[in-house]
Amino acid sequence: MNMTTKRPSKKQIIVSIGSNNVERVMAKAKTIIVNINRLLKGIKSKVSVDFIQADSKGLLLTTNKVAATSNLNIVEKYLKELNNANNSEIISSSLP
Repeated sequence: MNMTTKRPSKKQIIVSIGSNNVERVMAKAKTIIVNINRLLKGIKSKVSVDFIQADSKGLLLTTNKVAATSNLNIVEKYLKELNNANNSEIISSSLP
């Protein structure tokens, strides 16, 4: 499969995270997407996460619209509060 873009889309959230946490998050990706979308809907955001994929730097969360800072904070806070995640390995979330 060939990609038509040369870099991540602006409709993605990059989460810098340790490799152990990437595996843990990917194992529960569907549940995590549902929970993040519920939290985003709770703040009346029009942004929703469509899917999560592993990347060399951590995770890429693809969204339906460009995320705002408040959306990034929701995602980062949720991932840090996961029961099976090592909080010290979750560094930050950002836009490309």
